[in-house]
Amino acid sequence: MATQPNIDGVLVTWGDRLFYPGNRMVKGSEAVRLRAAAIRKRIEATVVRRAQQVVVKLTGGGRGMRAIAAHFRYISKNGEREMEDQRGETLRGKSSVRELVGEWRVSGSLIPEASEPWHRREAFNIMLSMPRGTDPLCVQRAAREFARVEFDGHKYVMVLHDHQANPHVHISVRAESITGRRLNPRKEDLHRWRETFAEMLRGYGIDAEATSQATRLRRRKPQLLWRIKARGDGRLRREPPAGARGTRNHSGSRALVDVWQHVGDVLSESADPKDQQLAGAIQRFRDMGTERSSKSVARRFGESPSMDADHSRSNR
Repeated sequence: MATQPNIDGVLVTWGDRLFYPGNRMVKGSEAVRLRAAAIRKRIEATVVRRAQQVVVKLTGGGRGMRAIAAHFRYISKNGEREMEDQRGETLRGKSSVRELVGEWRVSGSLIPEASEPWHRREAFNIMLSMPRGTDPLCVQRAAREFARVEFDGHKYVMVLHDHQANPHVHISVRAESITGRRLNPRKEDLHRWRETFAEMLRGYGIDAEATSQATRLRRRKPQLLWRIKARGDGRLRREPPAGARGTRNHSGSRALVDVWQHVGDVLSESADPKDQQLAGAIQRFRDMGTERSSKSVARRFGESPSMDADHSRSNR
C-alpha cells in the first residue's frame, strides 16, 4: 500500500533531527521520498534490529616528528605488526618504520623533530572499531576504503589490531595533503567519518550503523581512552566505582525523546502496515530508554531504581 505523501514530509521533518542534524534542507517530492525511505531504514536498524554501532575516535596527533614516530612504533608494536600506507603497500620491521619517519618528515612542509604545545598538529591519529565478534578482515577492508575516501591526497598508514576483544584499526594521517590543504577535524567531520565507515562495513555484509548515543537514548559518558588502553594491557590498577561514570542528562538529549515520540506518531497515522509496525517498535524503544534514564538518575541521587522507574511508568 502506498504511503501518503504528507506522511513522508512530516517524517523527514522530525527524522532529520535524529539522523541528519547537520543537513535538513530537502526540496522536491522525489528527494523527500528518498530521504523518508532512508529514515525508515535507519529507524528499523536502530530500534528493531539494534544494528552494531561503529566507533570512530580521534585519539590525538603529533605536533613534531618525535611524537609521530612514537605513534608509528606504538600501533605497529615496534615494527612487528604490518602497516599499510595510502598506496596499499605493506611495511614491516623496525627499518620500515624508520624509513616511514624519514619520508613523512620531508613530504611537503618540513616537520620538525620536536615541537611546542602551541604548535599545530602535523598528524592526526584515528581509531576505527567494531564490537567483539566482528570479522577483523572486514573491519580492515572497510577501514581501507574509508581512508581512501576521507583522506584522499594525504599520506597515511593503518594497522589492524585483532588481538584484543574488539577488532579495530589505527590510522595515522599526515595533516598536510600533497596540495597543501590541511586537515582540521570538527564535530561534523567525525559524524561523517562514522557514516562513511558504517557504509563501507555494510558493503561487506556487516549490519553496521552510525547513530549517535543521544539518538539511541543512551547517555552514559564514554570511558577515557587511557583507561581503555590500560585495561587492555593489564595495567589498570583500579576500576572506577560503578556510579562514577555518571550520565549525560542535558536538555538536548531529553528533547530527542520527544522527537522519537513525534516520529512514532507520524508513522502510526500512516496507512502502511509496515509504518505502523515501526511506530509500535518506537514506542517500546522509548519505554526502554525512559526506564534506563530513570534508573540512572536514581543511582545518581541514591534513590531506589525500581521505585523511580515505577513512578515514571505511572506518569505515562
